[in-house]
Amino acid sequence: MYDFGEVIDRRGSDSTKWDYRATPNGPQRWDAANPEHGEDQVLAMWVADMDFRCAPGIIDAIKKRADHGIFGYSAASESFDEAVTQWFAKRHAWQIDREHIVRTAGVVPALHFAVRAFCQAGDKVLVQRPVYYPFFRAIKNGGCEIVSNDLINVDGHYAMDFDNLERKCADPAVTLAILCSPHNPVGRIWTAAELTRFGEICSKHGVRVIADEIHGDLILPGQSFCPYGTLAPALSEAAIICTAATKTFNLAGLHLSNIVIANAADRALYKQTMVEVGMSPGLDPLALAGIEAAYRQGDDWLDAMLVYLDDNRRLFEDFCRTHLPGTVVSPLQGTYLIWVDFRSWQLTHEDLDALMLEEAKLYLDTGTLFGDLGSGFQRFNIACPRSILQKALDRLRQVAVARKIVPA
Repeated sequence: MYDFGEVIDRRGSDSTKWDYRATPNGPQRWDAANPEHGEDQVLAMWVADMDFRCAPGIIDAIKKRADHGIFGYSAASESFDEAVTQWFAKRHAWQIDREHIVRTAGVVPALHFAVRAFCQAGDKVLVQRPVYYPFFRAIKNGGCEIVSNDLINVDGHYAMDFDNLERKCADPAVTLAILCSPHNPVGRIWTAAELTRFGEICSKHGVRVIADEIHGDLILPGQSFCPYGTLAPALSEAAIICTAATKTFNLAGLHLSNIVIANAADRALYKQTMVEVGMSPGLDPLALAGIEAAYRQGDDWLDAMLVYLDDNRRLFEDFCRTHLPGTVVSPLQGTYLIWVDFRSWQLTHEDLDALMLEEAKLYLDTGTLFGDLGSGFQRFNIACPRSILQKALDRLRQVAVARKIVPA
């Protein structure tokens, strides 16, 4: 029913992933990913969006709304909120009060608002490196200091360091913790016990928790996800929980997230902060139409996509185990982002980046983006047709053999 193996030419669609490359001055258009380059085409596997066509119901809903022809100021209807709350009740057994939802133009802006709302300049904000790098910008732009409760890595398996977390949270300057759940880039899904212990330590020391759960629907078959909002009320009702359909249904360009803030005073302060930085209350009418359709009609597409994604994961892991000995692939439980340790190749991170882009013709997210603990690592986006993934893996092996990193 859904052809996830279809290779869609995204050129000319202003795709950040395929039409641009990242530079210190922002996205810069380039032509390296043009398929007309043949074997010299750079394969874009960096930005976290999928190369899969959206579910038909979403496309139809956006077209129908566009046919109306007027795109004035819009707000979330009761029907929209019902679609959101029913989704989380059905998929995650999480009962959300629609009055607790604050809408933002994405989770990253939501993090910036939270730091500004709940921190004073000079406060410390805790993260768990290696971690999604926009967290760092949100903290620094809010005039705060980054403190890391580094994850423990044992042969690619990551865990929280609770003793270190206790010590870090005991510092009275630490007022906020940003939790990445599921974790990007290491692919871990935290258990209810891990989340509870994390939350209890933070609560004990008066550290407010922001849970970034944007990947919370991207749970591979056989895995289960525990939303922070389903923990004990003492923890869940004191948190700011960031959700969105944009990663789930490949709608990142629609820029609409649902932030759940149960505490009324916190919610009021958060909304006031949004007003103070000039955020308009209006929402994108096409985003409202597309996301409501996603939550009402997207189950089958999502379930089928996750099966396809899991097969991609298996291909990636098996290939590395067989053809790229020495690489360590962190087990992927959630997200479509695979974290790979290339430190056995004994390259500097600059040389590793150059090998990937200039020799293998793969555009990836370099590990150092996620903090110093990412040196020697690369993040691969495997939400792509299997033929593209196979081509990327074959190229990587060819370069490794040519370099005599692995045997022929």
